[in-house]
Amino acid sequence: MKKDGRLFRLLTLFLTFLKVGALTFGGGYAMIPIIQNEVTKKRKWITDAEILDIIVISETTPGPIAVNTATYVGYKVNGILGSIFATFGLALPSFVIIFVISYFYKDFMQWQIIQAAFKGLKVGVIILLINAVIKLKKNVKFDLISIILFILTLAIMILSTIFDFGFKYLSLCLILFGLLIGIVLTALSKKKEMKK
Repeated sequence: MKKDGRLFRLLTLFLTFLKVGALTFGGGYAMIPIIQNEVTKKRKWITDAEILDIIVISETTPGPIAVNTATYVGYKVNGILGSIFATFGLALPSFVIIFVISYFYKDFMQWQIIQAAFKGLKVGVIILLINAVIKLKKNVKFDLISIILFILTLAIMILSTIFDFGFKYLSLCLILFGLLIGIVLTALSKKKEMKK
């Protein structure tokens, strides 16, 4: 099989995301740093700036963030077939594991070692998320608008937790607000460039 052939790229996409899906615990957000490492550092399929854009798009579109990210990366690397292979590779391990666990769930969760393992995995997931934020922050431009948006989002998240009101409509409003701000700022910067 040729290393530069389409079939080889599809197989590599599938195996890469199969590995991510099989070896990452803690859900979609825990997979992000692993996906970033695989596709930007090891495979060099996309840049750090591109993965940041893909993560933003994945977060704002319906569905799990890791699956959306795999789909977008797959498409970027090898079109529609690439997105199918990457998505299937990522989802397959979870499907198999959940399918097997569902048969033994009651017995499985009563084992002390399994309960201890899940407690340890929670801590590991938090560390992975912090690591992803640290790596991705270098690609984010910190200007006054982005700082205000960050503080506003953080304040609303804290208030929604304290006062227990639904965050889904607020998150939609924040996404639309961020989109509007982004469009306005882009238009203003293009206007400044045209004046020069």
